Order: sequence, then structure tokens, then C-alpha cells
Amino acid sequence: MTITGAALTVIGSIAYVSDSPNISLAGVFYGVPVLLGGLALKSSELPPADKLEAEPGAQELGSLPAAEALRKLFKDVTRWRYGQKAHLETSLQALRLWDDEAPPELIAVRELARNGGYGLSLQFRTGGVPLERWQDRCERLGRFFAPGLVAEIHPSGADGFELLLLPLPDSPPSEP
Repeated sequence: MTITGAALTVIGSIAYVSDSPNISLAGVFYGVPVLLGGLALKSSELPPADKLEAEPGAQELGSLPAAEALRKLFKDVTRWRYGQKAHLETSLQALRLWDDEAPPELIAVRELARNGGYGLSLQFRTGGVPLERWQDRCERLGRFFAPGLVAEIHPSGADGFELLLLPLPDSPPSEP
């Protein structure tokens, strides 16, 4: 979008200088807004989280109806977003795991096959939210994203951790 707007603007400007009003009118009136829109989107884009290799059997379990909520979560964090500071922004705000100055950053996501069901591993940088606050809300995290899930938090490095969203161990295996 940005390249198209820039090209139309340049063509329109050259046409204006060379006294070709039909081309310059379209180039300037369409090129400048398209260029500005493209620049606005580019400045507010959020790249998708890295997709790590799925565990064997995870994708098959992810296609079951019981895994719909986590499948939607996986698709949401692995696509380009616009106008947000970080992935899962509204969810983390609702869970009170948000810091406006330094929000938690989702780095990578991995599909898991655990306890006979579908799960996700989300790797975060803590940002301005201390790991202790995440651990305090660990019980609520699983329930928040879908019923029948449990959350586990494993620290990784000085400023990171892995959040596992897993099916409850005592829940029966999902039927195809």
C-alpha cells in the first residue's frame, strides 16, 4: 500500500510538472492519501509471534472441536496485527498483567500434545510485569482462555518465561 501510494504520488508530481493535468490529478488526489494510509499502517504494525515446530500429534488434536478456543488463540497470535502494542493486549489487560510503559511481549508459540489433548506454549518477555504477578494469576490464566485448561509458568532467562496452556490431566481424551 505504501509503495503504491508513493508511486502514484511520484507519477502525479511528474505529470504536474510536465503539464499533464489528467494524470497529475489522479496521482496527487489518490496517491497522497494511499501513501499516508500505508505509512500509518506500517507504523502501527505488530508482526506475528514466531511459530515453533509443533509436537508430534498436536496439529491433529488441534483440529478437534474441544480445541477450538486454543486454535483461535494460535491463529490470532500468528498473524499480523495493526494498532496494538502487543499480542493478547486486551486479554492481558483483563487479567491485570499489563504495563502501558513496557507491555509483556509474546515471542513465540508452539502447539503441544499433552494429557491426551491440545495445548499451547507461549514464550513471553516479561516487560514491566514482574514474573511474580504472572505466577499469582496462574490459576486464573488457564480458565481465562478456555474451560478445562490449566496454566503452568516456567521461567526462562532473566526476563522471560514460558506459559503452558494445557488440558486438565484428569479430563477425558477428546473424541474425533
